[in-house]
Amino acid sequence: MGKLIKNHWARLIALTAAAYQVASALEGFFWPKIFFDFLTKTLDPAVKPVPALQIINLVLGIWIFAWEWPLGLIAGSSIHRSMEARLASFPLASLASVLLYQGTNPAIYYLVAMAVYFWAYSEGEIICAKPWTLPQRNRGGSKA
Repeated sequence: MGKLIKNHWARLIALTAAAYQVASALEGFFWPKIFFDFLTKTLDPAVKPVPALQIINLVLGIWIFAWEWPLGLIAGSSIHRSMEARLASFPLASLASVLLYQGTNPAIYYLVAMAVYFWAYSEGEIICAKPWTLPQRNRGGSKA
């Protein structure tokens, strides 16, 4: 059996979360609701009459989807190869997503992806410059 490549697994989870976040943001334009509105109505201006939270979720979802896929101009860049940047940005995307009623599931998916990325980071995995490839091993003796 092969070895689990955790950053590829986390990438698939993050792609799912980003697609779900875009869908929840679009749904939020039609049915605006804050997740915590049963506790307080003070956050309601974030979703209506101006859909600020929906726009933030839409932009973050599209950005993370383009980052994880990756889009041609992002592929191979230092931001694409950085697990640290993902570990810093996913909590922000998760926070924006959890505030929107329709976005609670992507928030959970982002947290799971962040945990898997942290696992990969702690084991020393790297993200290759070419998307969806494996790091090349040194085979045989090297001429040092």
